[in-house]
Amino acid sequence: MKQVIVVRSDLKMGKGKIAAQAAHASLSAAEMAQRKPAWYEVWKEEGQAKVVLRTQSEAELRELFQRAKRAGLPAALVEDRGLTQVEPGTVTCLGIGPGPDGEIDAITGNLRLL
Repeated sequence: MKQVIVVRSDLKMGKGKIAAQAAHASLSAAEMAQRKPAWYEVWKEEGQAKVVLRTQSEAELRELFQRAKRAGLPAALVEDRGLTQVEPGTVTCLGIGPGPDGEIDAITGNLRLL
């Protein structure tokens, strides 16, 4: 079991901004995963594995989100409030899972590490 965070690298966010947005994505997706308690509990017991990947556009991020939802995986898009580095409503990242490695890899396996 793992969770994947996909960050838009085209936004050129600073390290702190990326960390904050990734934390939002992780928490939001994990909250959704509680609807699948067996997945959530195994993920927690196994150490809450996370992988952070990158994408180059909002369109690609939204496509990944739709694919995750169609696959029945917990998924959460993060839209920024626009108080610092990006405009209000900018979609910055996506959290997928926790869920089975293979199901998540089928959606994100072609992406590169951040």
